[in-house]
Amino acid sequence: MTAEEPYLVQPADGVYAYVQPDGGWCLNNAGFVSDGGRTLLVDTAATERRALALREAVAAAGVPLPRTVVNTHHHGDHTYGNGVFAEDALILAHDNARSEQLAAGHQLEMIWPATDFGAIEITPPDLTYSDRTTLHLGATEVQVIHPGVAHTTGDSVVWLPRQRVVFTGDLVFAGGTPFLAMGSLAGSLRALELLRSLDAETVVPGHGPLTDASAYDSTERYLRYVEGLAREGRAQGLTPLEVAQKADLGEFAAWRESERLVANVHRAYAELAGEPEGAPLDIPAVLRDMTVMNGGTPILCHA
Repeated sequence: MTAEEPYLVQPADGVYAYVQPDGGWCLNNAGFVSDGGRTLLVDTAATERRALALREAVAAAGVPLPRTVVNTHHHGDHTYGNGVFAEDALILAHDNARSEQLAAGHQLEMIWPATDFGAIEITPPDLTYSDRTTLHLGATEVQVIHPGVAHTTGDSVVWLPRQRVVFTGDLVFAGGTPFLAMGSLAGSLRALELLRSLDAETVVPGHGPLTDASAYDSTERYLRYVEGLAREGRAQGLTPLEVAQKADLGEFAAWRESERLVANVHRAYAELAGEPEGAPLDIPAVLRDMTVMNGGTPILCHA
């Protein structure tokens, strides 16, 4: 294993965050909520081994295995483990997350053929929603909200109003670089406003350690930074790669996955050209540019 062991944090009674350090590529966070009789799981994991470890962590917490799984979006690090839980649980996600997951298929194996993902069966949501939906675990209300196109076109935020805990999915990377290749820069800024309106005390990001609302401010600063770079670079006739290579990351230089800057500039260019939010980019070209930004080394799956 290339990183530390996953660990549990309990930010409120009956609420658990499952953190997989260091939060790099394919090391996502998950979490679960339980009233002692029923359990809801937020996201799964990228490999069979890691999904089984998550299942063991739920059992070790002394709560029942989940009867409901919510996927915050379709990416394989958040959904590949669905099959480990599907026999006993209904899987819920946004309408677009289902179609995106089916379209992506075994995409992670194609990007990282050397990674042992285990026996992964693509297991899409059983139930989808369009705007928002609410689940009840005894006295615990779980609001699942679509923020619009942001990290992907099918994101979900999982909000626990009584406990004031929010699971943001990959709208927030704590200590990591946002990734907009399959979403929208403008939409991500709107999603941050939605998150702020919830007034959460504890923010469980899609990757990285637990944080608070200050993460929204740093994420917004980065998005505004990308927006400015793209406007200036496009006006000068530069390619996204040339923009990224010239950029001074400043306060964002210490964030993981800095090579994502070029992907984010690709997205900003598409929006400046009038493309619809979430319109598909040339992902192989984006990956090639990220490899260049990574010193010529292909990005590594940390799972």
